[in-house]
Amino acid sequence: MPYKDECGICGRVLPYSYLRRCWRCGKLFCIDCMVEDITTGDAYRLLCLRCARRLVSPKIRGKYEALTRYLKFRAAFTDMVKLSFAKIDGIIGDNLPMAAYQSESWWENSREKEHARAWLDAGWEVDEVNLKEAYVIFRKTKAAASPANIRRKKFEEPRKPFTPAPSRIFKRKKPSKTKIAKLYARLKNIERQKAQPKLRGKFKPRPSHEKRTFKQDKKP
Repeated sequence: MPYKDECGICGRVLPYSYLRRCWRCGKLFCIDCMVEDITTGDAYRLLCLRCARRLVSPKIRGKYEALTRYLKFRAAFTDMVKLSFAKIDGIIGDNLPMAAYQSESWWENSREKEHARAWLDAGWEVDEVNLKEAYVIFRKTKAAASPANIRRKKFEEPRKPFTPAPSRIFKRKKPSKTKIAKLYARLKNIERQKAQPKLRGKFKPRPSHEKRTFKQDKKP
């Protein structure tokens, strides 16, 4: 186990006796880069300067930033989104102002208004507003290019103009001599079978070797 480590802010390599762990982020920092807990004032709970700055001046998010993220997510699946006013209240985690329920001018696609920039920055615009039924329809204006599509376009080669494949002309091949010989032999066998007399009953003709060996009157 090493006896020294590096401070996460100033970068100095110091022994463990000069390092403390921030209770908020859990990283090691030197004593000079840490302060007491600002919220409670507890001297035993130390914060790094980064976490202390975040507590003093937290990042202020807009009221309608969640609506922007929601519309960006839906842009990958559809070109039109119908949202009720109650649904928008749930997305942003707050209630819409009374002007949104009373006036259609509140839903105008104007970048001068903070709430309108929420859907315009996401690539959407208001297409229809119904105050009686309390819903709004957003329509996508531009397709946001995903990183995968951008990466694919870089490596794609320029496409050549389409040229139809040449039509194949099928030529009849002449049958081989072997096939012709087999065909003639098969035809001759059929003719021989037809020429043989049809015998009734269980009588069977003598085989050819017996005919050659014995005659009818000299058969033993």
